[in-house]
Amino acid sequence: MASVYLRLRSFYNEMLENGDKRTEVWPLVCSPVPVTLILLMYLCVVQLGPRLMRHCTPFDLRPLLIVYNFSMVGLCAYMCYEFLVTSWLSDYSLICQPVDYSRNPLAMRMAGVCWWYFVSKIIELSDTVFIILRKKNSHLTFLHVYHHSSMIYWWALIKYLPGGQTFFNALLNTLVHTVMYLYYGLAAIGPHMQKHLWWKRYLTNLQLAQFVMYLVHTTCNLTAECDYPNSVNIAGMVYVITLVILFSNFYYQNYLSKKMSKHSV
Repeated sequence: MASVYLRLRSFYNEMLENGDKRTEVWPLVCSPVPVTLILLMYLCVVQLGPRLMRHCTPFDLRPLLIVYNFSMVGLCAYMCYEFLVTSWLSDYSLICQPVDYSRNPLAMRMAGVCWWYFVSKIIELSDTVFIILRKKNSHLTFLHVYHHSSMIYWWALIKYLPGGQTFFNALLNTLVHTVMYLYYGLAAIGPHMQKHLWWKRYLTNLQLAQFVMYLVHTTCNLTAECDYPNSVNIAGMVYVITLVILFSNFYYQNYLSKKMSKHSV
């Protein structure tokens, strides 16, 4: 047992030492322990929150939701702008873009916005807390929990690959989330806004389009001679395929299935 512990300890230390020296001093990056604890706390909230709220009156969080959602619109729009401008100024390739580990201002700028993207995924865990406090438990689906909990492990990319090929997926995602939080912010204003939110169903279409573009982009990268880990590309593709399946099922259940039921009646 002692030898196994020593080997695991050695592997852990080596794993930490092999990270990007530029980002390891940034908050939440040095070790996987903080982000793992955040994930465990999140899963505990998911499990215990609805039970604790069972006999409570739903909270009216409208003012908070308005501020939160429009703040997220601002953050996502800022990150989208940074990804777009920094990649453009750095002459990033859509086919093959290795990580620039230098301390060049543009390389540091890309690493910085990648860090903010990682932090935004932690902030987005608040979405689940708001669902629980408002007793909207029907929204607490496997898709919701899986998507939110898995995305905070963007930590690994900040630790080892802050930039490069990953910029494209983050750029697409921040663009989609800017639109998504705009919808949530408008919806939080009140029921009288519903007539202006006819485009709700197209949010899922936008998500699916994002995933398809990511898969095409990553496939191109895999077929090119590129100094970017194929293992990361393949892992990302497998993950995105799970999201395509889950989001497609969500779209079918919430839109196509209901539409067919109405026609049958």
